[in-house]
Amino acid sequence: MVWGRFLWGILALGALAGLGFVAYAWEREIAPIEPSQLGRFDATEIRQGAALAAIGNCGSCHTRPGGATHAGGRALATPFGTIHSSNITPDAETGIGGWSFEAFARAMRKGVDRAGRHLYPAFPYDHFTLTSEADNRALYAFLMTRAPINATALQNNLPFPLNERLLIAGWKLLYLKQGDFRPDPSKGSAWNRGAYLTEGLAHCGACHTPRNGMGAEIRGRSLDGGEVEGWVAYAINEKSPSPVPWTVDSLHFYLRNGWHAEHGISRGPMAPVTANLGEVSDADVRAIAVYVADRMGARNPTATQKTPVADGAQGAGGKPIFDAACASCHDGSRPLPFGGMDLRMSSAVHAPDPTNIVNVVLHGLSPAPGERSPIMPSYGGVISDAQIVDLLTYMRAAFTDKPAWSRLAELVAKQRARGDTLPTYSSDGHLSAPARPNARVTAW
Repeated sequence: MVWGRFLWGILALGALAGLGFVAYAWEREIAPIEPSQLGRFDATEIRQGAALAAIGNCGSCHTRPGGATHAGGRALATPFGTIHSSNITPDAETGIGGWSFEAFARAMRKGVDRAGRHLYPAFPYDHFTLTSEADNRALYAFLMTRAPINATALQNNLPFPLNERLLIAGWKLLYLKQGDFRPDPSKGSAWNRGAYLTEGLAHCGACHTPRNGMGAEIRGRSLDGGEVEGWVAYAINEKSPSPVPWTVDSLHFYLRNGWHAEHGISRGPMAPVTANLGEVSDADVRAIAVYVADRMGARNPTATQKTPVADGAQGAGGKPIFDAACASCHDGSRPLPFGGMDLRMSSAVHAPDPTNIVNVVLHGLSPAPGERSPIMPSYGGVISDAQIVDLLTYMRAAFTDKPAWSRLAELVAKQRARGDTLPTYSSDGHLSAPARPNARVTAW
């Protein structure tokens, strides 16, 4: 009898907890608007919104390869399943044409769509929640004045119970910290502007911060480096692997141009970021550089002299491959961006994780369509895994003072096998190939 009452008590408490969670998670629908309710947008506000959309990299995520800009459909492969980006053009049927500013701002601040459904945090509202109302209004003005594209959203491919959006409210309870950006009065205006953009709309931490098993950024390791789309996003704090310390000036140049003589060329998912920032005001790009350079702090350079690798030493077998395939560019006199980088200054060769240099050797660097751009041929089709291991072992020994990479052969085989799952970006940020569903992305 007593145990029966106890059991019923537990069930009642569970039911009450469930009802409480549903009440907490429920969000109301915001009524759709008619096109006539939009009114007219100020041209200056639209231009400001265009720059903010570039900083937020909106077009890259919300455009599928070969598709109309902002019409959605890009597959974002996550450890939990595949999510497809939504149509953010002002199409009334399939896009956000029926969204009021209130609905748009709620999506940015709380990750809830117009209908009241919780959005998956592949849309990085955990950063966008910092965006000011004025900037949200400018973004809204820009998006609502784009050409409407009728493009039905593709179905996400997530297993039960992750396909139940109500559960995302629990994730938010744990990991979504809402609130306006708070300037640091001890810092200058450029630093605070850079912090606002870096931590907010630019959502740099979404790639450059490691994540936990729930797909949330590990707060205590902000900008420590992460993984995205089969690439490593390097640490952009004091743990940066760059052998030549970044400065405000070098970061500013790199973010504006997509390359720097002492730091190499933007590649992988970073290519669209620098391509977009090339269209943003110089003041905002420099502000980001001021903030990130401060996060990195002052360090001594660690670039090493080229060290001869003795015959029979580890990596000696890669020297003939390097001399035949790489030296003409990387030991040549032609400077970046069209010549090869001095590998003594390469973050990819110095990094503790060789994923990026493996990707570059296997798949090369794609050219920008219709214009002069830096390129590198892919070698995956002409040299074997064993030869790539020899080549990279040689490069690590000859151009750095770092210990040899472990399990390099295993990584080369893994990256070759998943090669057709890696998105391909040209140097101007053009996405030419999607990730297949088994590619791992650390946002969801």
